[in-house]
Amino acid sequence: MIRKFAIPAVLAAALAGCTSTARLIDRIEHGANPYEERPYYVQYLDPSSATDREIELRLAALQQNPDSAVLHNELGSLLLYKRLPKDAEREFRRATFSDPDFYPAWYNLALVRLARGDRSGADQALRRTLDLKPGHASAHFQLGLIEEKRGRRERAVRHYAEAFTINKALLDVRVNPQILDSELTDLALLNLYPTAHATRSIQFQNAPQGYLESVDVDQGPEAPSNQPEPEDIVTPAPPATDPGSQQRPPSS
Repeated sequence: MIRKFAIPAVLAAALAGCTSTARLIDRIEHGANPYEERPYYVQYLDPSSATDREIELRLAALQQNPDSAVLHNELGSLLLYKRLPKDAEREFRRATFSDPDFYPAWYNLALVRLARGDRSGADQALRRTLDLKPGHASAHFQLGLIEEKRGRRERAVRHYAEAFTINKALLDVRVNPQILDSELTDLALLNLYPTAHATRSIQFQNAPQGYLESVDVDQGPEAPSNQPEPEDIVTPAPPATDPGSQQRPPSS
């Protein structure tokens, strides 16, 4: 039986194995350096376009350094902007081949897969993202969307709540337009409410004015007393005449 703490390690090893196999297949299909020959889409690039010029620069750099995860990731983002999702996905995959721990490429790969309806592949890439960067709010949000579409409401709410805890800006439609795709946002916020509300509601109070502690604690310096100190007390002198030894006056 595999213990719970060993499961992430096993999954990571399995993913690493899949990545190595996919990289081998890619090299068999496209060669060790697929950028020695210009990709087909180059013929459609416009030199007057700033985006197209950036693509050309990344291709030239990859020709010199085909194992750069950063360059693959940047080229993938540019190709996606040019509406070439299959080519973009290939670049994101090559980024993960070059560096399996490069979490931005895993997240971008998940987004491309979601765009073409591959929820299973996107789920795998998002979980890999969170393995590498547990505080990735957007990855939690995307997993929430996937779980909601699958009808797993409780799991979706947990991911949404985690995402909103890490980054409240995801609740803003201007920042995250996909917030409109979820029907569970209110439940996620209610899930957060008890903890957040309780924390904000804690207000420590001091003792009311005039209250005296019944326990023996240090109350600070005492107010000055009107009683004299022991050495200042004067013992009264005995009476000048002892009433008991006085003679009675003679009776008349």
